Amino acid sequence: MHSVLQQNWFQLILVAVFGFITGLELREYLQQRAAEIKIKPGLKFGTSRTYTFVAVLGYLFFIIDPTLLLYVVGLAVVSILLALFYYKKLQSDHTHSIQPIMVLMVFTYGPITVLMPLWMLVLVFVVVIFTLNAKPLETKLVNAIEPNEIFTLAKFLLLMGVILPLMPTAQISEHIPTSPFKIWLTVVVISAISYLGYILKRYVFKKQGYLLMGIIGGVYSSTATTLVLAKKARRLKNANFSLNAGVVSATGMLYIRLLVLISIFNPLILMHASLPLGVMAFLSFVAAFLINNKVDKSTSQGVVETSKSNPLELQVAVLFSVLFIAMTVITQLVITHYGYVGLNFLSFIIGFTDIDPFILSVLTGHFQGINAHQITTAILIAAASDNLLKAIYCYLFSGRKNTQAAIISLLVLSALTLAFALVPAFY
Repeated sequence: MHSVLQQNWFQLILVAVFGFITGLELREYLQQRAAEIKIKPGLKFGTSRTYTFVAVLGYLFFIIDPTLLLYVVGLAVVSILLALFYYKKLQSDHTHSIQPIMVLMVFTYGPITVLMPLWMLVLVFVVVIFTLNAKPLETKLVNAIEPNEIFTLAKFLLLMGVILPLMPTAQISEHIPTSPFKIWLTVVVISAISYLGYILKRYVFKKQGYLLMGIIGGVYSSTATTLVLAKKARRLKNANFSLNAGVVSATGMLYIRLLVLISIFNPLILMHASLPLGVMAFLSFVAAFLINNKVDKSTSQGVVETSKSNPLELQVAVLFSVLFIAMTVITQLVITHYGYVGLNFLSFIIGFTDIDPFILSVLTGHFQGINAHQITTAILIAAASDNLLKAIYCYLFSGRKNTQAAIISLLVLSALTLAFALVPAFY
């Protein structure tokens, strides 16, 4: 098969076929576009046979002259013809440039066939066909995507593709046991997780019930999601079991989130952390669905409008990196002066704040005298105190009656997580 692919006759037939089909697809596209805007088809650059000949010429020019001078001259001639064609289109008030672009694309089929594997030519051809048929999708995306979303995506690519590779990998100092690369890598990972949660809420689940809001919101922040739902519960006349289930499901996502972070930044800890975190995630979702089953199906479970606030902001990333460095320094000082016991007390206190910078600091830092089991214990203690904080939020911002099921569940989950942490035999 490989020898056949290298034969000139086979390559010539392949290029001709793909050029012909591209011309056919372009002709259909132009006819559909003319029908949509209710005008007569405009000036055309040849037929499907023209595109076949352009593809064949591009292939022949490329293989005949090894210096590629003939191919370059042919490309120049084709470009001049396309320029004259486009000038004529502009005179008739048609600015559509798809035909010249497609001709140039077809002219490259030959070099692609000779220089690259067969799958590359097929891939280029498929991309061309998909793009020509993407008009409905394009219209739908234009109507659905917010104006600043592309700029937001560009900011994330800046964080990941430009800044991250430039970061030094050497440890900063003896008192900051991490590197700039690891600091920014944590920013990228947290930003990616937060952005994923935002995209799911904003575009996939535009209007979701409370249970689904808890699951999706927990991808971003279980604490923030709990606070939002607790404040909403305060405005309800009666307890809403679906809302309570949403609070508990957000905590379930906290354990999944911790497993993901451990898998990325310190996979060796998985052998210690996977069992307790997996069990707690399972129990959280079981509790959430049991609570949700109490919902009276004849009444509304509530629909939550999607927030349009975007979590991926550069100032947030910078703030997170500062917090990460601060947590790393504090953790280093506590371990140096108070050892493993001090780390556990710090973990419990940190649970009443944003635990992500602390979790990532213990996962990526090089702390002497602290093993994988002790790091797992610190993570579990932080998660337990974070659940306690969420129970307090529910009590203070919603009133006990409206979120009683969620408060009890969070307290039980907190106690079980703490038990996993303090009883090493469990894991």
